[in-house]
Amino acid sequence: MQCRPLLTQLEPILLVAVGGFAGANLRYFIDLLAGGLSGTFIVNVAGSFALGVLVYDSLREPAIADNSRLVFGTGFLSSFTTYSTFVLDIILVEPTVAVGYIGASYLTGFVAVIVARRVVYGGGR
Repeated sequence: MQCRPLLTQLEPILLVAVGGFAGANLRYFIDLLAGGLSGTFIVNVAGSFALGVLVYDSLREPAIADNSRLVFGTGFLSSFTTYSTFVLDIILVEPTVAVGYIGASYLTGFVAVIVARRVVYGGGR
């Protein structure tokens, strides 16, 4: 009978692990297709949008279940997007390209979150 509480405790860890596995592999696949600055840019903007959807959905009557949030938010998105690669990419390019990349990344990240809010709220708020 002790097995059930153990499984209940392990479930969130396993959900995060499954999401992390999927996010890391999709990240790798996009890097193979786009690579370098483009790959990092794509995953970070897409991740900003997806995280925006998760956050704004949670602020109203959530359509996304808590377990799904663990899989997609904590697991998938945490391994799909990456700040460390963003910083490394900046260090490895010319300073003028780096400044433009930083500006474009932050601007499109913010825009992606705003678009996510509009998607979740249907244009209101």
